[in-house]
This record gives sequence, C-alpha cells and structure tokens, in this order.
Amino acid sequence: FRRWAIHQTSSTMAFSGAIRRTAQRLNKVEWSSPVFKGDNELSSMVSGFRAWTAQADAMAEKYSAAPGPIDFASAKKSVRDVALVESLEKMYSSSSPPALTYEWSKEDQDAKSQLIEDAKAGLAFTQEMIEDTEREIAYLRTHRTTREVSTSDMKEVYPDIAEEVEKEIENREWFKDTLNK
Repeated sequence: FRRWAIHQTSSTMAFSGAIRRTAQRLNKVEWSSPVFKGDNELSSMVSGFRAWTAQADAMAEKYSAAPGPIDFASAKKSVRDVALVESLEKMYSSSSPPALTYEWSKEDQDAKSQLIEDAKAGLAFTQEMIEDTEREIAYLRTHRTTREVSTSDMKEVYPDIAEEVEKEIENREWFKDTLNK
C-alpha cells in the first residue's frame, strides 16, 4: 500500500482533489433543514450519507501526505525472525510496482449520468408539488371556515361538496352519511 501511495498518478491526485472539493461543498449544506427530516427513510439515508462523508474526510486527511519511510531497523529489533524482516526489506527496496490507476468505465458513467438526470427530473416534480401545495395552503388560509362563513360562501369555496349535498337532497338521502342502512 505504501508503494501505491508513493506512485500516485496525476489523475488520482485530481480525483482526490475533486473528492475534497465535494466534501467542502457538503459542509455548506444545511443538514438540519426540515426537508431532510420529513421522512424517516430519507432521514436515515441522509444520516448514512453524512457518516460516509465524515469517513471519507477522515481518510482523505489520513492519506493526504505521502507515507514516511519504513523503519526496518525497529522491526528487526521487535521481531524474532530477523531474516524475515531482511527479506521484506530487500523485496521492498528492489521492487517498483506500477502505479494503480482506476478508469471509470463508459457503462458506469452512463448509468450515473442517468441516475443524475432521473434525480433532476424528480427534483423538478418535487418543486412543482411544493409550489402547488403552497398555493393550496394559501387558498385554504384565505377561505378558512369560521362561524361567520355562510352556506353560500361554503358552496363557493367547496363546489364539489356543494354538488354532492344538493344531489343527496334531491335524492332524499337525508341521513346517508350518519346512519347505517
């Protein structure tokens, strides 16, 4: 692992930088917002995501610097089999493994892009629902039922209920909703 950290490529460093920038942006998210607490499932997912980002931050901090050299001398003092440590030291000094690089496959990129587009579509739908709900709440507040509201006012505000009541009166269904038949 230490060799891998020493031989990081520039693309890996760029990826690490991108993760750090994303983590910094996440610090600006207002996690206490009611939108994250409205649903138990969403709240659970947000908590898991926050834990994951905290773990990623901790790992980024831990592995941000190149590792120090291995102290084989102290290992030789603390291990009974010194020949084993010497062979590991010899192997370590003679090997130069290639740097590990990760290439994001086109299929994965397409799948993630599709997930992002689906999320954007869901966001647009949710925003539309929020706007509709806010309009409905404003309407209900302006047409609040009080003792001063007349039957005519109620018929204007709730035309579907007024129609149902008129139909019940015409059909002489006086106690339809109150008594069992």
